This record gives sequence, structure tokens and C-alpha cells, in this order.
Amino acid sequence: MRKILVIGSGKSTSYLLSYLLDKSVSENLFITIGDLNTDHAKRLIGNHDRATTISLDVFDETLRTEAIKKTDIVISMLPARFHIEVAKDCVRHGKHLVTASYVSPEMQTLDKAAKSKGIILMNEIGVDPGIDHMSAMQVLDKIRDNGGNPILFESFTGGLIAPESDTNLWNYKFTWNPRNVVIAGQGSAAKFLQEGTYKYIPYNRLFRRTEFLDIDGYGRFEVYANRDSLKYQSVYGLDSVRTLYRGTIRRVGFCRAWNIFVTLGMTDDSYTIDDSENMSYRDFVNAFLPYSPSDSVELKLRHQLKIDQDDIVWDKLVELDIFNPNKRVALKQATPAQILQKILMDSWTLDDDDKDMIVMYHKFGYELNGKKHQIDASMVVLGKDQTYTAMAKTVGLPVAIATLAILNGKITSPGVQIPINKEIYQPILEELKTFGISFQEKEVPYLGYNPLNN
Repeated sequence: MRKILVIGSGKSTSYLLSYLLDKSVSENLFITIGDLNTDHAKRLIGNHDRATTISLDVFDETLRTEAIKKTDIVISMLPARFHIEVAKDCVRHGKHLVTASYVSPEMQTLDKAAKSKGIILMNEIGVDPGIDHMSAMQVLDKIRDNGGNPILFESFTGGLIAPESDTNLWNYKFTWNPRNVVIAGQGSAAKFLQEGTYKYIPYNRLFRRTEFLDIDGYGRFEVYANRDSLKYQSVYGLDSVRTLYRGTIRRVGFCRAWNIFVTLGMTDDSYTIDDSENMSYRDFVNAFLPYSPSDSVELKLRHQLKIDQDDIVWDKLVELDIFNPNKRVALKQATPAQILQKILMDSWTLDDDDKDMIVMYHKFGYELNGKKHQIDASMVVLGKDQTYTAMAKTVGLPVAIATLAILNGKITSPGVQIPINKEIYQPILEELKTFGISFQEKEVPYLGYNPLNN
């Protein structure tokens, strides 16, 4: 029996484990799930005779090493920062590893050692990163194979709420890690290429310089730029491309309202607020506004940020109940970002019957035989329930499919890998189609970066 060790059993593992269990007899698999808390994993595997759970503290070197030595391949579903010790053990004991996370500098340093051992450290094989790489490379390779020259590539992904569960003015709920949403875009300025010119957007302008896109059947969305759109320029073979832009998808209007929090400083995670545990939500808002002996918090905020009382942005703020004097922050020595996250979770936490949605969109511009062409490709995946979410589906299934492909010798190149080669992406994308994960492609007139200029 071939043994698979899954470390971590959080929200993204439902489809992963379901896939492996469905294949366990035909592929002769036995799956062990290791986690500090195994309750969720036990519910997912039930009484299946080809799976078990073990209590595993990833920081316990003895337990971690013992578990890895007993397996044939490791899937790490831990937070990205915890992969490295698992990866070192995999290299040390000659075991393959699969993760959905970005390749960290520490992971990349293991490339030479992994190659010498003939093992694969597969990363970035989830949804974003993952499906975005594979779907983009499939179209780019097709364009180049037909003699075309890519001149434009734009790629956007968003974890959103499904239309039937969209019940607030923000058209948004937390479908993944709330903290990542609150601090998104912080750090270095967003960097990208437009018509051959390097462009930069500092954090204080990030949510006001957005782009629109339309997806058939789902309407209009907006996107804000990722921090570094050029990270994969050479990896994708796009060194001569004129426009390269990657971003995050939201419903139209979200970013303008979110910019209120950025402007006030509520997304800052670099310092703590004194006596935060005794603050009310109203106190928190007032902490960022000037003193007035007579004006209310609401009036000061509207005046400070020039928000009319009939502006939908104002209604969005009121909907969050941020002016409530009776709701307590109850977080000791919290940062503004942590307090904002708590406030938002009151309104944006998914209800039991809510469904999530993953949206991905690519735009390809290319020259062929002296003419310019454009391909638009979009993918929408809807969740089933709070266990079998769209996020879990699009993260877990590529991980599971890649794991089996490595075990079966269909992916063979050793070292630190991401799924940009045909031997990896073609079979995985084909199998994902059987689960309803596929792209709708259409040829459209080439409009360049900005359609308004054409």
C-alpha cells in the first residue's frame, strides 16, 4: 500500500481528502492525516478503512520525522511559514512534498539537495497560485506553438461570496483568512507594466486605481493590483511583453468603500492601541478623527472624508455597525488591523447556508501574421456548502491530483517545482474539468490595455 501523509486538516482539505479516499482502492493508497486537532479530519474521513488520523505537532521534531519517514509522499496543508521544516525532513529522508503555497526563498534553497536525492518539492499547485499558472501557461504555450507573440497578459483572481449568498451592501463576506483581507496590499508599492512602461501604485492609492472586467453570466467586477505583477514575467516567458498586470477581484464598489479604512489608518498592523480591550466600536472610529466638543463621530467622519450622507459608501459603513457605543473591542493591546478584522467578522462571517465563489479571469493579447488578437478566459466555481467550498475545491483538487501524478511517475522532474510545464499542467487541467473546474475562452477584438483609448 502506498502511503500519503497529509499534515494539516483545515478548511482547504475537504475535497483533497475526498479525492484521495475515492482513489484509495484503485490506486492502493493509505492516507494519514496529522494535526494538533484531528476532529475536523475525523469528520471528513468517517470510518474509512484506508485512512487514519494522528496527533502531530509540526514543531515536535521527533514526531514530525517519524511520520515523514513512514510515508511515500507528504502533502503540507499548513500555513506557508511552517512548510520549511517539513520540506527539510522530506529532503533528508528522500520523500516527495506537495504544497499549495508560494515558493519561499528558504524553500528555493532546497532545490539542489532535492535534485540530488531525486525528489520533487511541488509548490504553488492550489488555485492562486496554481490554477492561475496552469491555465495561463496552457494558453500562452498554445499561442506560441501557433507562431504568435504574446504582447499583453492580465490575470485576476478573487475569493468572493456566491450570488445567492450575497446579502450585504459590500457584496462581500470572508471566504478565507480574514487577516489577509484586512492587510492586503501593504508593504511595497504595486508594480506592473502597461504599454511598455513600468507603473507603481503606493498603498494609499491602491484601492482607488482599479480596473473593471465583465464575466458572462456574473456581471461586472473590479480589480486592484497585486504588489508585484512582474514576479512571473520570466517564468512565463514574457520578457518582451508590453503589458503585464495581475490583481485581485472584488465586486464593483468594494474598493472605494474599503479605501475609507485605508485613509483613516484602520488597516495598519504596525502598532498597538492603548486600552483597546475597553474600547467600543465607536471609540475605535473616533480614535482616528479630530477632537470636537460638539460634532458627533458620524459628522466628523463624513466631514473629514467628504462623504455625503446619501452616498452608498456611507450606508456601507453604517451597515457594519462601526458607530455602536455598546459593542466592545475586547482585544488587549490590539493593532488597528486586528480591531477592524473583529468588527468586520461580525458582519462578514459566513452563515451556515452561505456559499462561496472563486472567480478567475485572464486576458491574452498577441501578434500573429502582422495582426493583433485577444483571448479572454474566465473561470467561476461555486461552493456546495461550508465544508465543500469553492476555495477548498480549487485548492485541494490540484494538490491531490498532482500528488497522485507524482506517485504514479507522471511528474518526474526533481527539485523545487511550480506547475508551469506541459507534463504537469495538461493532465491536471483535463482532470479538473471533470470536477467542473474549467475556463471559458473566447476570441475578441484586440483592445490593448485600455479599451477606452480604442
